[in-house]
Amino acid sequence: MRAVFGLVLVVGVALAGGAVMMAKNYIEAYQNALAHERSNREAAVPTVNVFVANKTLTYGEELTKENVRAVAWPENALPEGIFSEESDLFPSDSPKDARYVLRTMEKNEPLLAVKITAPGEDAGITSRLEKGMRAFAIRVDVASGVSGFLRPGDRVDVYWSGQPPARSGQERSGEVTRLIQSNIELIAVDQMSGGDFSNAIIARTVTVKAQPEEVARLAQAQSTGRLSLALVGAQDDTIASLVEVDQRSLFGLGDVEAPEPVKENRVCTIRNRRGAEVIEIPIPCTD
Repeated sequence: MRAVFGLVLVVGVALAGGAVMMAKNYIEAYQNALAHERSNREAAVPTVNVFVANKTLTYGEELTKENVRAVAWPENALPEGIFSEESDLFPSDSPKDARYVLRTMEKNEPLLAVKITAPGEDAGITSRLEKGMRAFAIRVDVASGVSGFLRPGDRVDVYWSGQPPARSGQERSGEVTRLIQSNIELIAVDQMSGGDFSNAIIARTVTVKAQPEEVARLAQAQSTGRLSLALVGAQDDTIASLVEVDQRSLFGLGDVEAPEPVKENRVCTIRNRRGAEVIEIPIPCTD
């Protein structure tokens, strides 16, 4: 009886060991296949470390190491201006080399050079001006400022309304409205250069980005008439042509035509003297 029990015990242990070995071999085969699949996937899509935002970053916020992290990004789909090395993003720990956010970035959005300042650079309006561009302030109110729905980064058309100077030898005409600048970018509304506000703001001034010649046109227009802004759509890249409207064209009256001169009836005569009397006789005019 004891021999039978011992035999059953040995057979049970052998079967259990075999089951363990089979399970181990199956798990190892699965892990090898999974590793092989991962290696093939990595070889098919090469990646590069790219720093992204750890949370939502808003305009003017200081960029810190706690706000970013590195993730694998497909090498064939890298955005322009990414940061792949921490030493490039944070060249030193000195406060004077701090970077600031220029545009709002959402969580897991890659950090781009155009969205943050250079080390030690302030996030003011000057950081939004490219080489050769200038900032110019335009006075607005609730009507000319599109009811307070203007935001930094929007683009507008600028219209001038006033009485143009008279040409030489002509009388001054009525008021006209003319498009003087098309599709220029706003970089600040009042003293706010960030676009992170949702309510309408009735601004007193807006600041636009323009070339020096455009600034001169805007300054002359602002000093000689009234300026109004028209908001351009976000996806609209068209450039408006010359637009000018006066009161007569507004009402479809056309140009004022000068009256034709009235021809005077000429009378030609000859005079005959008969003694003390002078007689005039009408004759056809020959000239």
